[in-house]
Order: sequence, then C-alpha cells, then structure tokens
Amino acid sequence: MNCAFCDIAAGTTPADVVREWPDAIAIRPRSGGVNDGHLLVIPREHVADVGTNPAISAATMARAAELAAELPAANVITSRGAAATQTQFHLHLHVVPRAAGDGLPLPWTPQQAARATNQNGHTR
Repeated sequence: MNCAFCDIAAGTTPADVVREWPDAIAIRPRSGGVNDGHLLVIPREHVADVGTNPAISAATMARAAELAAELPAANVITSRGAAATQTQFHLHLHVVPRAAGDGLPLPWTPQQAARATNQNGHTR
C-alpha cells in the first residue's frame, strides 16, 4: 500500500512534526493549512477513516483533544469518504484554532451561505 500518512508516521517521509505520542503524531499541513496553528493528528497505524476502527479513532481523537485543550477556541474535524470531502484515506483529524471574526466559515454555517451569496450573487 502506498500511503503518504503511513510514510510520515513511520518517519520515512519528512513532515513538520509538532507533537508525537506512541500511537499518533501531529503535523502541520504541507499546504500551510487554513490558518496559523492548523494541525493534523494522524494515527501511526493505518486506518482508512473514522468509521473503520473505533478504538484507533477514539485514541486519535483523544490526542486531538489534548491539542484543542491548549487553545481558547478550535474546530476538530474529520471526514469519512469522498462524498464527505475525504481526500487522504488514512484517518486524520484537523485541529483548527479559531477566533471571533476570523473569517473562516464552515460549509454548513450561515457565514458560508453569506459568503457564497456574495461571491456568486445568489444563494446556492
């Protein structure tokens, strides 16, 4: 299997590792993320998504929760399946620091609908 996150977790592919645990690592996204402080929490064992192995998913969420607890506000997000916007099929959780008025809407929020209306001139 060719999995970029497995390679990163094994240390065979470079990454900006922010924190390590025996069962997971936290890295900065190569793209820079959606804002400063955006991190990905990745289990060391390959699990395709949050629904594949509940024990590993729970342990990975616990690691993400440790990071989120250090922030005054954050989103902790994961996706399961292409229809849910999953593009890397190795479980990973996004820890995204938030601040009031940061301009980062989630797709299901009123802010996103307003943003889409402003960009397109109509509501989607």
